[in-house]
Amino acid sequence: MPVYTPRQQFITKLAKDNGYVMIDRLAEELAITTQTVRRDINYLCEQGVLSRFHGGGAFRSSVENIPYEARRGTLSQEKERIAIAVAKQIDDNSSIFIDIGTTAEAVAHQLNDKHGLRIVTNNINVITLLSGKLDFDLTIVGGTIRHRDLAVVGAASGDFISKFEVDYSILGVVGIGPKGDIFDFSADEEGLTQAIIGSGRKTFLVADHSKFGRPATAKVAHIKQLDTIFTDRRPDKQWIKLFEEHRVKLVVA
Repeated sequence: MPVYTPRQQFITKLAKDNGYVMIDRLAEELAITTQTVRRDINYLCEQGVLSRFHGGGAFRSSVENIPYEARRGTLSQEKERIAIAVAKQIDDNSSIFIDIGTTAEAVAHQLNDKHGLRIVTNNINVITLLSGKLDFDLTIVGGTIRHRDLAVVGAASGDFISKFEVDYSILGVVGIGPKGDIFDFSADEEGLTQAIIGSGRKTFLVADHSKFGRPATAKVAHIKQLDTIFTDRRPDKQWIKLFEEHRVKLVVA
């Protein structure tokens, strides 16, 4: 069992209460150096208590997601590499569904160099990222706005999405289990996820390396429903075997 110092216990509690902690703010509050705080946060990340992002750490939970602002700063270079790899697979004049999530948003950013795309999304951030592309046809899904990340969710969203058939569905993910299950924090997301997968002639899942084995509570899909998984780091052999078993292509950016 790992042993935590009183300071590390304090950092953990603060992260749990607020969702995340910032290095500079902790250093000031605790009257210690940023290097000391960074070592504590790195240790807590190694123990699976926190997830590292630029400037801080976020509390890891199987029942609640990391706050959007923290996720947006987490593994940003890795997400950019994933997004570039996905964009290379997208032809001009294609139709695409783009899911919620910061990695999916990174994909949207990389599509700005494309031409003539038709984009359907339940992510208002994606609309903002692509709104300057006058040759793009942008469609926002109807439903309920989730204020914390500007996602459009709910049963009405799934019904709306099911009316479309696109060339590519870009699916975000909370976690992937060792049996190939795709996890979210709410079972209510299953209908939405299944609608997104069902709308695409090809389904690309975008997942940085931290998503492999990440715990969450609700099974919303399975990797056997995917065509390709895009990630930033080659996973361990058991994952490779799992993907081969279900005939899912793996692209490591």
